[in-house]
This record gives sequence, C-alpha cells and structure tokens, in this order.
Amino acid sequence: MATVRLDGMLREFIPRRSVEASAPTVGALIDELEARYPKIRWRLRDETGTIRRFVKVFVNGEEVGGPQAQATPLQASDEVDILHSIAGG
Repeated sequence: MATVRLDGMLREFIPRRSVEASAPTVGALIDELEARYPKIRWRLRDETGTIRRFVKVFVNGEEVGGPQAQATPLQASDEVDILHSIAGG
C-alpha cells in the first residue's frame, strides 16, 4: 500500500499525519480518501473533478500536475505527499 502524507491544513479533515491507501493511480487514491474521509471531499478537487490548482501532489518527491496528474500510476511502495498551498495578499 502506498503511504499518503498530508500537510497540516488537510489534517483538519483527516486526523492523521499519514494513511495507507491501495490505489492504482493518483485519481483513484483521491477517490479512496474521499470515500474514507468524506470531510475532505471538494478540498482536493473542484466540481469538475480536476485537482485544484492550489493542491500539490508529489509521488516519491516528484510533483505530478497538469491534466494527466490523476492518471499517474502508483505502486505499493510509493510515498505520496499532498500539500494544500496557502495564497493571499
């Protein structure tokens, strides 16, 4: 199972620093997180299902982004970091 680490902003919705998930892709991993932790729904993806622009996903330290991000394959040994950026002015 892949290890998913969440930043402090997201721990409000998932009360643990990391969780284990068995998903074949980043998109399926987000589906699994939303099913297990319903409070996180709409925090990672918008109403079209696209990863929000201020959410950064890293697989083994490499950022995955753009339209193909959710299709990124995952292995059981992968480490996935999900960061919720803060913007303001």
